[in-house]
Amino acid sequence: MTTQMDLDMVHLRLILVSGKTQDFTFSPNDSATDIAKHVFDNWPTGWEEERVSSPSILRLIFQGRFLHGNVTLGALKLPPGRTTVMHLVARETLPEPNSHGQRNREKTTESNCCLLL
Repeated sequence: MTTQMDLDMVHLRLILVSGKTQDFTFSPNDSATDIAKHVFDNWPTGWEEERVSSPSILRLIFQGRFLHGNVTLGALKLPPGRTTVMHLVARETLPEPNSHGQRNREKTTESNCCLLL
């Protein structure tokens, strides 16, 4: 039986680099840091080989972008009551928000055009 509380929660399916998955449920007010700490504290039994030494190096990737620590699930406008897939990786540092594309543009001097014949 589904309750109203279940419908208000955000269900995440986290995928490791190894391909292993695990489902978790969070509040829309939970941040990326909260999620990393919860996963670290409740590390799934099938993930022993991927265990990390600290929750501070766990990073979430959603739609190809790293989520910075204070971003909440509600801010991402994830649909409550439905399952959203995210990747979970171990990484010491994160790129600055929106800096990746800018850095790439600064490094290149070549053209990005294409000629179709």
